[in-house]
Amino acid sequence: MPANGNRPLKLQFGLINHEGRYLTAESFGFKVNASAPSLKKKQIWTLEQDSQDTQVVYLRSHLGRYLASDKDGKVTCEADGHNSDCRFLIVAQSDGRWALQSEPHLRFFGGSRDYLSCFAQAITDAELWAVHLALHPQANLLSVARKRYAHLSMEDGEIAVDVNIPWGVAALLTLVYLDGKYCLKTCDSRFLSNDGKLLTESGRATAYTLELKCGKLAFKDCEGKYLSPMGPTGTLRSGRCSKPGKDELFDLEESHPQVVLMAGNGRYVSIRQGVSLAANQEDETDMETFQMEIDKETRKCTFRTSQGNYWALVAHGGIQSTATEVSANTMFSVEWLGHKVALKANNGKYICTKKNGQLLAVSDSTGEDEQLTLKLINRPMLILRGENGFICHHKNSNTLDASRSVYDIFTLQFSNGAYHIKGVDGRFWYVNSSGLVCSDGEAPEDFSLELLEHGRLAIRGKNGKYLRGDQGGTLKGDGLSLSSSALWEY
Repeated sequence: MPANGNRPLKLQFGLINHEGRYLTAESFGFKVNASAPSLKKKQIWTLEQDSQDTQVVYLRSHLGRYLASDKDGKVTCEADGHNSDCRFLIVAQSDGRWALQSEPHLRFFGGSRDYLSCFAQAITDAELWAVHLALHPQANLLSVARKRYAHLSMEDGEIAVDVNIPWGVAALLTLVYLDGKYCLKTCDSRFLSNDGKLLTESGRATAYTLELKCGKLAFKDCEGKYLSPMGPTGTLRSGRCSKPGKDELFDLEESHPQVVLMAGNGRYVSIRQGVSLAANQEDETDMETFQMEIDKETRKCTFRTSQGNYWALVAHGGIQSTATEVSANTMFSVEWLGHKVALKANNGKYICTKKNGQLLAVSDSTGEDEQLTLKLINRPMLILRGENGFICHHKNSNTLDASRSVYDIFTLQFSNGAYHIKGVDGRFWYVNSSGLVCSDGEAPEDFSLELLEHGRLAIRGKNGKYLRGDQGGTLKGDGLSLSSSALWEY
C-alpha cells in the first residue's frame, strides 16, 4: 500500500458494443443483453483479477454475479463465484476497444441486443467493446514504478510525478471521457498533451486510450505511445515505448477531502508551531491543511497532516499531531451545525479553542469556542454522482438531472462556511419555491456541505433540506431526512 494509505480504486466500467449499446445485466433471470443506450446501474461491471494468473479476469455484474460462457458459446450471468466458465482474457485492440476471449474455450464474446454469444473464432467488429469507466472521475494518479503521485506544477507548467502524499488541489486530476477516449484535466482546467504541455482546449494530442495490464492502467496517445514520468521531476508525457512496461503503469486512487479549519478567533488551525494543534495562523498553507479520512463503519473521522501524521487525543485533553497509526484516540466525531462544525474526541468531550489558540478536548457542550468553520479545498471542480448516476444540466430547462451517465463539471466556491455552486455558463444553483434545484441563478445562494461518509457528502439548501434525486431523475431540494438518494460521491 502506498504512503497515502489508499487502495487503488476497483475498476468499474460499462462495455459498449459496435452498435453503441451497453452490456446490461438484467435483474430478472440473470439474463444479459446489449440494448441499453446509456450507462446506469445495470450496465456497470467490476473487473476482478484471478489471484493466480493475472492475465485472467472475471466480470462481475451489479447483482454480484459473474459473466460466464459454456463450450457452446451460451452466455449467462448467474454464477456467484469464480468458476472456470467465468474466466476471460482481455485482448486489447489498437483503438482501445477490447475483445473478450473465454479462457477455457478460446472463443470471443460479442453480438447485439438479445443475441449475445461467445462462439466467434476470430475477432470482427461485433466482438469489440469500448470501455467507459464508471468510477468517479476525480482521483489521484500514482506511478507504479516511481511510487510517487502526479500533481500540477504551476511554475513548470507541467504535471510532475514526484510527491509522496497527494496534497492539496494540485494533486486532483479529472478524467474526461470524450468519444471513447480519455483526457486528463488539471485543477486549473487544462488538458495534458502527449508532449507534456498543458493546453486550454482538448484535441487529438490530449486524447488517450485506456489500457489495462495486470489491473493497472496505461494511457496510450494518438501516436500509439504511452504516458510515463520522465526525468528527475517525473514530467508526465509520452515516451518512446509502444508497449507498456512498469514505467507506463498507473493506479487511480480515491482522493480524500482536504480541509482547512478556522476557529472562533478568526485564525486557522495549524501544526506550524510544533506537535500541539493551535488556531493561530492567518494564512492557508500545507501546515494548515488536513486530510479527512472517514471510517466506513463508525463514520468517525481522522485528520491527517501533510507530514503523514494523525491528530491524536493525549493526556489532559490535549490534541497533538503525533500519531502514526489510526487508533481510538485519533478518531473524532464531526457534528455538522449549519455553516459550522464541532469535533468530539474519544474522551466524549468537544474540542475547544483556548484564548492562546490552543485546542483542547475539554468541553461538554458546543458554544462559540467549540465551533469551527470547515472549508473543503480540493474540489474547486465538483462532479457529483448519486445512486442513479451523475448530476447534469437538463437539456431543455433550468433544472438538473441526477441520473445521467455523463457528468457536468460545476464550480464550488466557498463563502463564510457555506458554498456557492456554479454551472459552466457562470450561473448559480438555487432551490425554487416548489423545491426544484435550478441552475440559472443570477445571484449565488448558500448551500451547506456535510462530509458524512467515506467518499460521500450531503448538500443542504438554505431551507435546511437535503438535495436528493427523485424517482424521475430530477434533482430536488426537499429531502427531510438523510436517505441514500441524498448522498453524493464527489
